[in-house]
Amino acid sequence: MKRNVILDASAAETDDEPPSPSTSDLKDKLVSAISNLRSLQERDGDFSIDFGVKGGEINETSRAPQTVDYYAISKDVGDAAKEVVEIANQLAAISPTEEPTQYLGDKVNGDKAPLDGPWKLLFTTAADASFSKNSTRGMARVQNVVNAKKGRITNVIDFEPKADGSLPPLKQLNVVIKAKAEDKKRVGLVFKYAKAVLNKRIFGRHIALYIPVPAPFITRLIVLLSRIFKFGRGGQKKVPKASFDVVYLDEFLRIHRTMDNNLFVQGKEKWAAAVPFFR
Repeated sequence: MKRNVILDASAAETDDEPPSPSTSDLKDKLVSAISNLRSLQERDGDFSIDFGVKGGEINETSRAPQTVDYYAISKDVGDAAKEVVEIANQLAAISPTEEPTQYLGDKVNGDKAPLDGPWKLLFTTAADASFSKNSTRGMARVQNVVNAKKGRITNVIDFEPKADGSLPPLKQLNVVIKAKAEDKKRVGLVFKYAKAVLNKRIFGRHIALYIPVPAPFITRLIVLLSRIFKFGRGGQKKVPKASFDVVYLDEFLRIHRTMDNNLFVQGKEKWAAAVPFFR
C-alpha cells in the first residue's frame, strides 16, 4: 500500500545545519583561544598601559576605564582577542544559571550563591585591569573574591617583581566593594576602601595603607596611589556609577560586562584547563 510521507520543513532544515556547539565545547574553545592569544602576545609583544589618562588607563572625559586595543600590538593579536570575545558572546547566549545574583547579600544562604568565592582573571578588555611587564605599574595577577553572605567583593591585585628582579612599590592592592543585586543578572557596586600593602617593611612587617575610596572605580584608587609614588596625575572629574552584568556563570567560569561595556572572563582554581592562563 502506498503511503504519503510528509517532511517537516523545520526538521529538514535542522538536519542540514551543523549542530550548535555545546557549553563544554565552547569552554574548550575559549581556553584554546586564550592560549593562542597569550602565545601571540609573547611573540609580538604586549600592551603598555600606565596610570591615569596619559597612561591610557582611563578616558579623559568620562573617567571610565578605556578599552584595550589589542590590534595596536598586531593584527594577529587583535584577531585572537576578537575570537575570545566572540566565544564569550556565544557562551553568554547559553548560560546555565538563570539568576547569577541569587543569595548575594543573604546572611543565611550566601554560601549557596552562584557568585560566591574567588574568581581569577583569564581575559579582559578593560585597561584598568590589564597589567604587563613593559609598563610603569608592571605585571600583576588579578582575582575577584566574592563574599556573598556579607555582600562584599574584594578585588585583589598581586604585583610581581620587575624584569630586573627588583620589587615594585606595591606588593598587593585590595579594593573592598559593597555589592548588591540590582536584578537577576546585574550587580551594583559601591567602593568602600582599599588596603595597599607596600614592599617596604617596618619591624619585619610589610607596611599597609588603608585608603577610603569614595569613587566607584578601581581606576581612581590606582591614580591616587600613583600620586603617592609620583607615577602620574589623576583628574578630579566625577566618575560614573559602577555595576556589571553577569552574562555567563557556572561553577567554573564567569563572564561579565561592565557598564562601560568592558568584558571580563574569570575562572575558578578547580577548572584545571584554565589554571595555566590565570593572570
